[in-house]
Amino acid sequence: MRRAALCFGLAFLWLPVLLLVGYAFSAARLPFTWGGFSLRWFGALLANERLVEATLLSLRVATGAASLAVLLGGGIGWVLARHGRFRGRALFGALAAAPLVLPEVVTGLSLLLLAVAVQTLTEGWPQRGAGTVLIAHALLAGSYVAVLVQARLASLDPALEEAARDLGATPAAVFRTITLPLVAPALAAGWLLGFTLSLDDVVVASFVSGPAGTTLPIAVFSMLRLGLTPEVNALAALLLLTAAICMGGAAILLRPRVVAPKAEG
Repeated sequence: MRRAALCFGLAFLWLPVLLLVGYAFSAARLPFTWGGFSLRWFGALLANERLVEATLLSLRVATGAASLAVLLGGGIGWVLARHGRFRGRALFGALAAAPLVLPEVVTGLSLLLLAVAVQTLTEGWPQRGAGTVLIAHALLAGSYVAVLVQARLASLDPALEEAARDLGATPAAVFRTITLPLVAPALAAGWLLGFTLSLDDVVVASFVSGPAGTTLPIAVFSMLRLGLTPEVNALAALLLLTAAICMGGAAILLRPRVVAPKAEG
């Protein structure tokens, strides 16, 4: 029963994805019809300027949003984990975790109202586009990074930092040589999570994006009105390959290293 449940769960999760990748190599003009093996749609994808520009924009926005979310969420997680109980801590933690539980429609609408209010006060700045999408995704992903960093810091042994301070290390040296390397896995996981959240977000981006902020999910979603093409299947296959490479690289970088003891001469 355990093996059957495991096989059923894996098939439920991966069978649609594998079918999508398989149809990317079909020569048929319909996206969900097999017409023989062909690579024509990968070439057609590279010639589709609209999808290529939307993909590059999404990658830039996701990279910037994930990096900004690591800085923002890392600071929030540090405050919640290391500064103990202070006045307003409960409210601060609740506000930091609010994007985790709020519907994305509410989050997107609130960010849209904020952007309109700022434009009114600054007489038109900032214009809605890639910049506003980046900020919105960073605010959304920052909550996830804060949870990861707070959990990681709470699990660290304070004796390691205390030993470094007893040996004469400055607070900056302790943070650079002890704390930061130990928190690095949580920061890397938060960056990957923020990158993924930004790359596939439709709801929040549709509220805060303008004519110059059409990301890949919005472009694909707009294609549903006229009908999808097999180019979308090819794009999904390439994105899946890219995600697999990134996950493999992250697994290699974050795996524990065992140092063999030196032989005594």
